[in-house]
Amino acid sequence: QEVSGDVIGEDRMKFNVSNPSTGCQKVIEIEDERKLREFYDKRMNQEVSGDVIGEEFKGYIFKISGGNDKQGFPMKQGIMTPKRVRLLLRKGASCYRQRRKGERKRKSVRGCIVSSDIQVLNLVIVKKGEGELPGLTDTSVPRRLGPKRATRIRKLFALDKKDKAEKQYRVKREVPREGKKPTIKMPKIQRLVTPQRIQRKRAAKAFKIANVQKTLAEVAAFEKLKAQRAKEAKTKRAEQASKRRSQNSATKSS
Repeated sequence: QEVSGDVIGEDRMKFNVSNPSTGCQKVIEIEDERKLREFYDKRMNQEVSGDVIGEEFKGYIFKISGGNDKQGFPMKQGIMTPKRVRLLLRKGASCYRQRRKGERKRKSVRGCIVSSDIQVLNLVIVKKGEGELPGLTDTSVPRRLGPKRATRIRKLFALDKKDKAEKQYRVKREVPREGKKPTIKMPKIQRLVTPQRIQRKRAAKAFKIANVQKTLAEVAAFEKLKAQRAKEAKTKRAEQASKRRSQNSATKSS
């Protein structure tokens, strides 16, 4: 089901440009229809040359990472249409956050193809050009938080897995407090294989095996008891039948 999202107004678009290498971000507003036309019919994750935007972006290459239309509906990857559609989304899908367990919801999203209905287009710098862009390439924003996962800490500091030195390389930050000594915060490393973790995994595995063995033993005992009860019932029925036959023969002889 398609829903029209056309709005009459001026042809203008905002470019939300981000530079992953410096952590900077900047919004550029363009009203020139000829420049915007170069982005129309492009899809998400496609690369666009920066020469079409202006002379200061010469040599730059941008990748389209997403955007929003004039009513605020986001673009969704994989929807091959420039229009707006309503999709039944569930947990794990982009453009949707689950509120209750097992919940699904029908939501309006914009297709992954850029059109004139897009108000804000998100661009990521893939390749740096000749000149510097003020606010994007000339400054850098330090990372407030360091990596938390053990493999990413090793990758950032070029550590070897055998060294087991991830705890020493955690990024620490100082949190000031009024009238008190500042506290130091650091992340708790995830997916770190320690002797305690190995022992816990071994204990959990042993617990599962013990549960399976206990269940099998209980099933075997139940089957044995069931067979015994069936045998006793069969013997009792045979005795009752024999007793009835003897009583019937005694009445006939009398």
